[in-house]
Amino acid sequence: MFYILSKILGLIAEPFIWILSLTIIGLFIKNHKTQKRIYLIVVILFFVFGNRIIQNAVFKTWEANPVKAENIIGIYDYGIVLSGISWYDSKAGQINFIQSSDRIFQAVKLYKKGKIKKILITGGAAEFLRKDTVESVMIKNYLTSIGIPAKDIITEKISRNTHENAYYTAKLLQNYKYDNLLLITSAMHIKRANACFKKVGLNCDVFPVDYHSGDMQYNLFDFFIPSVQVLFYWNLYIHEILGLISYKISGYI
Repeated sequence: MFYILSKILGLIAEPFIWILSLTIIGLFIKNHKTQKRIYLIVVILFFVFGNRIIQNAVFKTWEANPVKAENIIGIYDYGIVLSGISWYDSKAGQINFIQSSDRIFQAVKLYKKGKIKKILITGGAAEFLRKDTVESVMIKNYLTSIGIPAKDIITEKISRNTHENAYYTAKLLQNYKYDNLLLITSAMHIKRANACFKKVGLNCDVFPVDYHSGDMQYNLFDFFIPSVQVLFYWNLYIHEILGLISYKISGYI
């Protein structure tokens, strides 16, 4: 139930949905004064949430500070990679990676550099209606196809969200010996993820990836012209805010 509700809440929390809903409501409002006010709100929302500069400033305060691979001292027994980074194309018969796939690519880089001994991928069904597409297994198959030894890849196959990622990873690691762990996930997601892992007794160092903010170069248009692409990225931030609140209420962190 929590899983389904979280997906519904995540959809409702998108600024694009707010703008679309208000626009549709405005079409059915007969009072012209009220209609103008609604459309004024739509314009304001679009310009605020579509502004790249505003978004970068807000995201920068939320995302964790970068960690350079060369500054990592020692070797971690496991680099834990959170899923939610791919989907399976049944027609093409292959795995497709989405934007947050930087998680696994950076993990491979750390493995190649000798910073982590093994890669632990946590994630169950990649698609809600398809239980045969276990994401951690699909990613493992991809990694072995590019030369990563199967013995150096551990998979957790049950979890469907961040809380379960932590819970089932902790249970899985009871069967393995380790001294230190490195948690690898998106910079936007690292606060909630790390809190979940601490809650189940796994104290990890963190390696944030997949940044949506930084020292960007702006042009004149960024100040005045909103971007639809920027508008959609706000869902990531709002999702994390709501996630922290709901996880705190549920006792997951």
